[in-house]
Amino acid sequence: MFRTAVCSSVGPVAGVRGCFPRCVSLSAAVSGAGAPRPKPRERPHIAGLERISYAERMHYVPGLAKPEFPQWDRGWKDPRQYRSPKPEHMALYRQQPCYIFNQRTSVLEGVRQALWLTKAKFLEGLPAQIVSLAEDPANQIEDQDERVKNIIRHSRFWDTTEIRPPRERFCPSLLNSLLHLCGGLQASHPSLGRRMLADKYSLAVSWKRAEDLFQVRGQNGRLLNSMTPLPALAGQEEVSATAEHVLETFYPISPTIDLQCTHVYDQKSFTGFREDYPYPHAHTLFLMEAGNTPKLYPEQLRAKMVMFTFGNALARAQALYGNEPRVLEKPIVVQSVATNGRLFQFVVFQLNTTELESDSGVKNLVWVDADQPLYEFAKVRPFIRKKIVQVPAGLSGYQPDTFKKFLALYLHGAS
Repeated sequence: MFRTAVCSSVGPVAGVRGCFPRCVSLSAAVSGAGAPRPKPRERPHIAGLERISYAERMHYVPGLAKPEFPQWDRGWKDPRQYRSPKPEHMALYRQQPCYIFNQRTSVLEGVRQALWLTKAKFLEGLPAQIVSLAEDPANQIEDQDERVKNIIRHSRFWDTTEIRPPRERFCPSLLNSLLHLCGGLQASHPSLGRRMLADKYSLAVSWKRAEDLFQVRGQNGRLLNSMTPLPALAGQEEVSATAEHVLETFYPISPTIDLQCTHVYDQKSFTGFREDYPYPHAHTLFLMEAGNTPKLYPEQLRAKMVMFTFGNALARAQALYGNEPRVLEKPIVVQSVATNGRLFQFVVFQLNTTELESDSGVKNLVWVDADQPLYEFAKVRPFIRKKIVQVPAGLSGYQPDTFKKFLALYLHGAS
């Protein structure tokens, strides 16, 4: 690779900040464009060798040091002048770092990384119990397909006067209408009335994996809670057989990549609800690619679903059995549904053990059904190319099986 010299006669390099010497390397100048500025080095204080400053002259003097004045104590707390103490001086400072997964985390390895963090085994597709619910004609709604199509048309066409409504508008409208449609089956399934939909709750749970400490915390979506827990999807023999499963590694990439590392944290377990909350069992977590949350790729979105379903299940297990690691006698099952208004992602997590520190022993189970479209196109105006209608106006490409899976997850555990 040739190195081209840039002299003062040529002028500054476009896009490069700062001043350069008389002759510098072009590759060196461009490569340092995005480098952060180094922090100023703290000078050691030596008694008797104080630096001469221009404090007495009360104006800047070249060659003299900048004066250092003691911090002024006002005698009262001014929130506009608050200065945070150093992390080492905070009450929650710990020597061991903690790696936090929150709603804005986008992990590099996606589901593979989430499986290692949760000590889980991956299973493609939905469990057989949920598939049977989706195929049972007794669980169908009257005029189901037509009513779902009307919900899609309402969210994409009838609820706005814009040619293309933003996702922040039609995605919540679609999900709320689908949940309302599923709730209409309460007459045939009375136990649906023993559920509650919670929003903006805050989760916090900690666990150790290998030699590192991890946390899942923060607001993560809408949670459907129930008075009764979901039944286990895998039997005792299938759970015991997971001990032979070998977890996949992605060396040389660290499992903690893209996780927030901090030394100031509170190691606690909190489900987000009080102990006397009448709906203590997490049923289904609903996530949307809308609002103030960053847009994630499908692989990273599915990893987020796995982590937060695991977090809700682990927080419930620690509330029931304490923080002592053990293999659960009754596994805890939590479901998750994510959508961007067209594609749906389905995840079912079964927590079998809280012994997460080592790679050996019983593993947890994760079922993932990815990229299920509810419809192909929803156009206010037809898409025409070379005088040929490529996509007609209106709703096209409706997929009834996607809503059947959505309804089956909603009816899971109901009687």
